[in-house]
Amino acid sequence: MNRRSPSSALFPSQRVWIGSATVLWTVLAIAAEFLTPTDYVLGYLYVVPVGLVGAYGRPKTTMVVTLGAIGLVLLNLWIPAGAMGSPAAITNRLLVGLALLVTALLSDRARRDRTRLAQQQAQLAAQSQLAQLREDFAATLTHDLKTPLLGAIATLEAFQAQQLGPATEQQQQVLAVMLRSHRNSLRLLESVLEIYRNDAEGVLLDRQPWELGELAERAIAPLRVLAAGRRVTIRLERGDSGFWASFWVAADALQLERAIDNLLLNALNHAPRDSQILVQLRSLGSCHRLEVSDSGPGIPPAALPKLFDRFYQAGSDRQLTGSGLGLYLSRQIIEAHGGRIWAENRSPQGATFLVELAACPPPITPAVHANSAD
Repeated sequence: MNRRSPSSALFPSQRVWIGSATVLWTVLAIAAEFLTPTDYVLGYLYVVPVGLVGAYGRPKTTMVVTLGAIGLVLLNLWIPAGAMGSPAAITNRLLVGLALLVTALLSDRARRDRTRLAQQQAQLAAQSQLAQLREDFAATLTHDLKTPLLGAIATLEAFQAQQLGPATEQQQQVLAVMLRSHRNSLRLLESVLEIYRNDAEGVLLDRQPWELGELAERAIAPLRVLAAGRRVTIRLERGDSGFWASFWVAADALQLERAIDNLLLNALNHAPRDSQILVQLRSLGSCHRLEVSDSGPGIPPAALPKLFDRFYQAGSDRQLTGSGLGLYLSRQIIEAHGGRIWAENRSPQGATFLVELAACPPPITPAVHANSAD
């Protein structure tokens, strides 16, 4: 930011007027001071030029003018009388010199306060402008990109369903690839919109008791076909024992499901063929933990602290396939729930992404609650 002093913020005509007034008042003060007897102390007239220079001039100029004014006040002890004045006159002039020094210091402080205030106002204006740009950007993305993508996906789905005529097996394969590409683009666009909305307004949550395993199953279900195409299986385990267990958390179902979905997609992007993605739920007493593990390439240790930063791309094969948005969005959502999210490397290979959320009691009527989610 360009830091300007108050003097540089003045119009040229204002600077000329202030400079002329300062010089004229100084000349009049000097004349009045040296044309009167030493016992008459008129040095307080220098307060005006010292105050003006301190308020609108540079610090060095203020110092020079202040010391000059104090020197003139003390010089008047010998001029025009030619001899030292009385003790009372000396005392009065020393007090005037001290008053001029205090005036300069206060004026300089006022100048610095005005400069700081101007900088803060400029920062607020810049932040307001940035917020407006974000809103315009989100609106542009929604209207100019999301709408055509939705139209293209609907058209491709119609072709795939042979609503517009028969399609050969080869054409169906091409349509499937195009649909997958368009849906990935739509997912990325929605992630960008969600991140910008969260940055501007915070993550908006409608928290209710939800069974974490149910949300995990809902996130896994639509990905099973995609995983099967890559010869990857997704398995959900509830607890360390062989018995079915429930894991209730206070959560916004849509937001938390989106976070789990991003973790699953991240694992699916890096899981090798003929491998398994393991989703495990564990109870830790006051909190529940969800773990998503894959057997893909590990994460460089130096990248672990930055893995959930926006647009972060580590220098490894694991990060080159992603946009750096899904994990950041997951972090936003989990932290908004008061939880924490992190990643660890698996042995002998792979990575595990872990989420911990505070546990809550189950609702009185869980069946009715579950139906209301659909």
